[in-house]
Amino acid sequence: MAEENENNLDFNTVVIGSIAVTVVLLLLAPMIMVIGKDTSYSAYESDDLAQLSEMRSDMSDPTGLPDSYFIANTMSTPMLVNDWKDPHRTMLVIVSPEKPIDETAADAIYDFVTEKGGKVIIAADNTNANRLASKFGVSYFDSPLLDQNQHWLEYNEDGTTALPVWQNVWSVASVENDVNEMEAGAARKGCSEFQISNNDPKSCRIPVMFRSPTGIRFEPTSEDLPQQNPDNQRQVSVLASASSSAFIDIVGDGDSSNPANPAPGDLSLMIRVDYPNIPVYDKVTGKGGFSDLEEIKVTGSIVFVSDDEAFSNRLWDISTAAETGMRSSCEGVVESKCWMNEINDNNDWNGNSVYFQMLIHSMMEFDNTQLSSQIRQDTSNFQIVFDESRHVTGTISAPFVAAMSTVVLLTSNTFLKWLVVLNVGLLLLVSMMVIPEKENWRHVFDLTRFNQRPKKLDSSTYKLRVKQALFTKVRVHHDLTRDQMASKPPAEVQAMIGDPRLVELAYSQTRTYSPQELRQLMIAIRKWGKN
Repeated sequence: MAEENENNLDFNTVVIGSIAVTVVLLLLAPMIMVIGKDTSYSAYESDDLAQLSEMRSDMSDPTGLPDSYFIANTMSTPMLVNDWKDPHRTMLVIVSPEKPIDETAADAIYDFVTEKGGKVIIAADNTNANRLASKFGVSYFDSPLLDQNQHWLEYNEDGTTALPVWQNVWSVASVENDVNEMEAGAARKGCSEFQISNNDPKSCRIPVMFRSPTGIRFEPTSEDLPQQNPDNQRQVSVLASASSSAFIDIVGDGDSSNPANPAPGDLSLMIRVDYPNIPVYDKVTGKGGFSDLEEIKVTGSIVFVSDDEAFSNRLWDISTAAETGMRSSCEGVVESKCWMNEINDNNDWNGNSVYFQMLIHSMMEFDNTQLSSQIRQDTSNFQIVFDESRHVTGTISAPFVAAMSTVVLLTSNTFLKWLVVLNVGLLLLVSMMVIPEKENWRHVFDLTRFNQRPKKLDSSTYKLRVKQALFTKVRVHHDLTRDQMASKPPAEVQAMIGDPRLVELAYSQTRTYSPQELRQLMIAIRKWGKN
């Protein structure tokens, strides 16, 4: 008994130790993969100049609008975008993708824009977004853009300027028009306070700051040929561009004369692609002011931005930017061109929020008169979803995020998502409570059943069990019921068996058998009746 208890203790120790090691490895493996990589550009992180918390705050309470956008985030893959409610009234914001967007996600986002009328803003300063961008004819460079003519300065506390950094690029951007095709009067006009407060960006431009952007380029595709799709011709607009002196610092030497640093002269900073006349179903205003569900035409839009930091807290609001040595004016600057000389009216830079709030409003369906006015007048009917699945997760939250991403892949419904998590937790709890503490187990591929193996047989019953096996074999062979077999006299049964060894097994009271002899008899029983 003491030996049995000792074996049980050793077995339990091994099981507990194995479980502990497994749990530790499951927690440590994801953490090791992301060690040294911090999560950034999260819409839900604050107190950091590289985060998007100020943008999220302004979008949930945009200036000049009575209500706020519905703000959400997604931790799972953007492959689910087409399952979202009202995709034509939903904007997906992907800022600083730290992992490349794969082909499946790129296809889903492309369909989201071109078939569902969805809205997307993607900001990157590398090639992580190129799989998606290439589907629209856009490509990102993988090195920083330097611009000798269009760079802004940082100021020290004593008012002196820091060394000029050509990676700090400015541009005067349009919201809806191609800056290369704007008439001279419109290109020189800054958006007035009236236009900004009323979200009317037509024929005007706004200064926008970038911090270490890369360059992006557009190459026409088959979609841009009128004969391919004359009824739904897409519109491609360069919203912001670098100066003709800009180049891509591939070598890293900052030398514009180096042939290895390409300077094509037409590097863009923001490109917008619109797909008009996409049919969707939504509420329209009918007779009597009631809203009915009917087919309407919407515009799918995607904007590519060459810098993720353009949305960061540092550049979003002028008050935060001023704390880091930036100024709204460039008057008196001689080291580079001044954006105030590019436009005449209202040419101070008041943070990138002024421009991007107008851009987001322009991409949404607020000006779509086919849509019910009740929907258009309430901005909470429009969603902005920040994609956080593209970020490298922190070491502590990595296992949880990976688990939740898997669950969200199963269902995008909030109620069902937490129901799945709860059921998994309850299943583990029931497993620990229901399983008795026994040493002898067999595995059953059914998590709702937990069965023990039968108890070990007593060696003294081996002969009896072999004898019972013999009688069963004889009875079945002669097609007899149990009652008919029991009524047979011994002599007749012995004649039915025939084999002297098996007859002795069946009727001898004094004969004893070793385990080896019983195994030989079992072989004889299996062969009995075959000849």
